[in-house]
Amino acid sequence: MRRTTRRLMRGMALLSVLALGATACGGSDDDSSGTGPVSASDIQAALKKGGTVTVWAWEPTLKSVAADFEKKYPKVKINLVSERSGDKHYTALSNAISAGKGVPDVAQVEYFALSQYSLTKGLSDLAPYGADKLASKYTPGPWNAVSDGDKVYGLPMDSGPMAMFYNKKIFDKYKIAVPTTWDEYVEAARKLHKADPKVYIANDAGDAGFTTSMLWQAGSRPYKVDGTKVTVNFDDAGAKKYTDTWQQLIDEKLVSPINGWTDDWYKGLGDGTIATLTTGAWMPANFVTGVPNAAGDWRAAPMPQWTKGDKASAENGGSSLTLPTLGKNKELAYAFVEYANSGAGVQTRIDEGAFPATTAELQNSAFLNKEFEYFGGQKANEIFADSAANVADDWSYLPFQQYANSIFNDTVGKAYVSDTKLIDGLKTWQDASIKYGKEQGFTVE
Repeated sequence: MRRTTRRLMRGMALLSVLALGATACGGSDDDSSGTGPVSASDIQAALKKGGTVTVWAWEPTLKSVAADFEKKYPKVKINLVSERSGDKHYTALSNAISAGKGVPDVAQVEYFALSQYSLTKGLSDLAPYGADKLASKYTPGPWNAVSDGDKVYGLPMDSGPMAMFYNKKIFDKYKIAVPTTWDEYVEAARKLHKADPKVYIANDAGDAGFTTSMLWQAGSRPYKVDGTKVTVNFDDAGAKKYTDTWQQLIDEKLVSPINGWTDDWYKGLGDGTIATLTTGAWMPANFVTGVPNAAGDWRAAPMPQWTKGDKASAENGGSSLTLPTLGKNKELAYAFVEYANSGAGVQTRIDEGAFPATTAELQNSAFLNKEFEYFGGQKANEIFADSAANVADDWSYLPFQQYANSIFNDTVGKAYVSDTKLIDGLKTWQDASIKYGKEQGFTVE
């Protein structure tokens, strides 16, 4: 999730590929159609009998989870295929679905891409296996992403509730208060850059994931999806809050014009020329490995608010484990998914650095009291858990979000390199998304 959620996907032909996959599925809603509920005893019988489960997932902590699962169920072999991520992963998955062969039993799918597969019958509904009874185990944002009415198309693997990471050393050096609102954030940006023209409050060269997370927190709901009926509309108060504020940072050149996950980005985080990073709670491990020289300089803080005293947050990144409709060994596959994302595998993944989507772990005292050496001994999970609890659960992604993200830099991104304003860039993004949706057979407004 870490790196791949920050990249823009380039799968412009994905929906047409998926449509072929739907044909290969014979148009059935899911594998369980007509079979009725799958009982716990059915699943236990499958585990006792054994077999092989092929899992396509890049998340590194699943390697330990798979090993533990095989120890617990020695007749089951987990074939973990993890060499692909991001666009290569989705291309391979879509091609397999389209061809009707070579489809994995379990596939990792990020939240923003989930509806593209579920809409075209590419994923099994997990409710007949008992997944619908697990809603209370997860935080609102991730559960909303995997469920659609009474259907459940995956179990949340992790989450990315947002926080603001800031360089305490830099803020202390220039005696600038840590911002709690976005207005204060703009003022802090001005003070930092005035004190040292080499220091920027943040980097931002235009990023679809960050922008949608900011809109989410601001209360904007640009996307409404009802099957193949889609609404795309950035003309709301939440979007205006975001564009009015962020436009100031762009106009006054207060954000560093470099892309995330580049050498320049890591350098900026390390030498203090990038003073904050507002992103998902999965970020700490990336600080440790990517910016080791800045250990002790950084801290975590709540995401700044649009109105002082609020606690609104948003998600940034996160994945689910799903059962593709054309996969096999469904009972075994579901057993592994539940073990990894709802059972003992959750703690294994936390121990290796993953950020959970499960409320029990987020409320666990050991988790909350964990001291992050990198952040000067700060109990940062307290901030992340509070953020997770304050994510609004009514956000929707487009069923062609990958395409929309792929054209972000050609639309909204122009605001960072020309006289185009953010609000106008959003309108262009809206129009281009609507045009594409109609071309793909959606009813779009």
